[in-house]
Amino acid sequence: MRTFLLAAFIGLALTGAALANPSLRSDVTVSADIVTIGDMFDNAGDLASTAIFRAPAPGTTGIVPIAVVTNAAQLAGLSDFDDAGLASVRVVRASTTIDATALDALITGKLTQQGALTTGVTAEVQFDQPDVSFLAAAVPDPATLSVLRYSQGTSSFAARFVIAGIDQPVDLTGTITLMTTAPRLLNNLAAGTILDASDFDSVTVPLATAQAGGFADLDQLVGKQLLHQNHSGVMLKPSDVGEPMVVTRSAMVTALLKTGPMTLTVKVEALANASAGQPVEVMNLLTKKILHGVAQADGTVAIDSPNASS
Repeated sequence: MRTFLLAAFIGLALTGAALANPSLRSDVTVSADIVTIGDMFDNAGDLASTAIFRAPAPGTTGIVPIAVVTNAAQLAGLSDFDDAGLASVRVVRASTTIDATALDALITGKLTQQGALTTGVTAEVQFDQPDVSFLAAAVPDPATLSVLRYSQGTSSFAARFVIAGIDQPVDLTGTITLMTTAPRLLNNLAAGTILDASDFDSVTVPLATAQAGGFADLDQLVGKQLLHQNHSGVMLKPSDVGEPMVVTRSAMVTALLKTGPMTLTVKVEALANASAGQPVEVMNLLTKKILHGVAQADGTVAIDSPNASS
């Protein structure tokens, strides 16, 4: 008997909770452009998803008098609710700020999709409108780029954006400058210097400037030798460097001459500069004869012909 009464009591309690009247909230925050009964009332039941009126603009607040709430609720099918003695309800539309940085990212993404931005190339976007800032609805994608008119080789663009919470599309114009990076010398360096990555920093320049200047990439410079003296701040071209010289004109070097299984060595004078793998002539100072060889990475010269010529 006691078990039965306890079960009956629990059942009545649950029934009472299920039948509780919807209760009006004093403060409501929404993200969508409509306010539902579920937004306005606790215990809204089956009517929770029913629209009751339009939300204010993103980032703004609306004060709704109780009479307006009552009328809208009745039209939506809710005639009995607890108004909690409220005179009005405060409705806030949540928002997020869409600024130039966010719109810049949308344009950059579109340019990447179109293949205009390749590896090492970025876009610098400048809007004609001085202050680009919009309050959008706080939704997963508050802004999208629907149209971008831009052709490579030009700088002007026109873009149309759809911003959540703003009824009309937003049209903006401006310029796009394609940018890239180039290595720049940090210090004054003498001719003959073997370049290292630490000799450079990276500077961002317009892609058109880099292409017109024919600047070298870092991997075209590291390990190479400067052919001329250069000053700090200079961006080098491939023609400014060469393979490191392992043989220097007028220097005494070791010549290697293979004779059968044996290799003979002799000190000779280099008649020209040469990098590893380059042909070079040397003079045997004893015989005054010129020998033809190939410079080796270790600074020696392998004689490729045992015959001397005058």
